[in-house]
Amino acid sequence: MAKPTFRANPIQVQVPGSSANLGPGFDCFGLALGLHDRFIAQITDEAGLDLDVTGEGSETVRRDEKNLMVKAMYQGFDFMGGKPRGLSVRALNVIPHGRGLGSSASAIVGGLVLARALVLSGNERMIDDELLNIATKMEGHPDNVAAALYGGATIAWTEDQHGHPVARAVGITVDPRITALAFVPNNSVPTSKARKLLPEAISHGDAVANSTRTALLSQALSHRPDLLFTATEDFLHQKYRQEVMPKSFSLVTKLRSAGVAAFISGAGPTVLVLHAGLSTTDVAELGKAAGEHFQLQPLEIAASGATVISA
Repeated sequence: MAKPTFRANPIQVQVPGSSANLGPGFDCFGLALGLHDRFIAQITDEAGLDLDVTGEGSETVRRDEKNLMVKAMYQGFDFMGGKPRGLSVRALNVIPHGRGLGSSASAIVGGLVLARALVLSGNERMIDDELLNIATKMEGHPDNVAAALYGGATIAWTEDQHGHPVARAVGITVDPRITALAFVPNNSVPTSKARKLLPEAISHGDAVANSTRTALLSQALSHRPDLLFTATEDFLHQKYRQEVMPKSFSLVTKLRSAGVAAFISGAGPTVLVLHAGLSTTDVAELGKAAGEHFQLQPLEIAASGATVISA
């Protein structure tokens, strides 16, 4: 591939947060949420990286080439034929870090989409399917990155093609009546720590129950929000992780006991509720039930994924 030609003007991208699993859909279902990180980048003549980060995680994230969003940009440039001489990047992070709301997926997808937008004919050099595969390899699983890239609800998976795992995804148009409530706790839980708690095997009964709920979830999201409570019931992973997020698990139990479609968002510890028509009073009561440990944040479903908003 010939070396790329870079655009001189700055490019800005916004990327939605996301929730994965949605209860039973472990490592396959994703949902884009209406809170967005913004990234701005410009090619420079001066060699090296100029990076500034504000907002969520700004005190802890790297400000060098090992920054996750920058690493994604460089991987994107390499895929398209070569890196630029210099790069100036500004990141405004809105998505909470380490809370199960897709902050790493936003950084990865945002970096790749930025890199593509900075290259002339970038959409031809790196199509969405290729971008999804790079993002999946960086993230380790495709659920959050698919939702961040495409928006709405997504079902993502990997399949073997000529001996290599390839990530794929299809979208679900979410019923416009559905919105979300995020109960965001003060503490974070590393995804790697939460994954280590999962068992190697589960019972046949749990497998059957989980597969039926996962199948039902696509219908509940697309046009049957009355089925959300049943469709978000999990038998596969949440109960095994409760020791690292006891307050979150307790809140899920409390909300589901009241008939609310609640589940752990991704690897947690945020608790997400999907609903279609809770009143302002109902939402306020749920906030009170959650207690001071959680910050309640009503969220729309983001119909669009990563988007170039200026060029």
